[in-house]
Amino acid sequence: MRRVAPKHQRLLLAGAALLAVAGAGLSGAYALQNRASYFYLPAQMMADPPAATRAVRLGGMVERGSLRREADGITIAFTVADDRGGRVPVRYRGIAPDLFVEGSGVVAEGRLGPDGVFLADNLLARHDENYVPRELKDMHVAGAPGGAGVAAAARR
Repeated sequence: MRRVAPKHQRLLLAGAALLAVAGAGLSGAYALQNRASYFYLPAQMMADPPAATRAVRLGGMVERGSLRREADGITIAFTVADDRGGRVPVRYRGIAPDLFVEGSGVVAEGRLGPDGVFLADNLLARHDENYVPRELKDMHVAGAPGGAGVAAAARR
């Protein structure tokens, strides 16, 4: 068997390390691509609906009077609204966060169904009374706490 010269051995080792790093980078990029989700306001989702296979986030205010609990006790339906007149119906099966109430801010993660109903896999509620997401800061939705939307809730 022929012995590899030390110079060539270092080159082979460096090449193998480079291939391993490139493979790990590509694998990570592919995983992040499938995990990334875009943020939509209801008006944006109505104007340019995402593909049904694409995971996205829908953010806005839970419209007052829209929250309904299904007979199974675990499925809820509600409408997310924004200050641009956008309204998107949402269905969520699971335990809602404690801070999830009508008139509060919400971010729902999931997919838009073929019937136009957003099928949420996860709900995120405002974590305290002062937090307002940057995208929702200037939103004013009728029926929100204080009648003035997120901005009023943030002043509490």
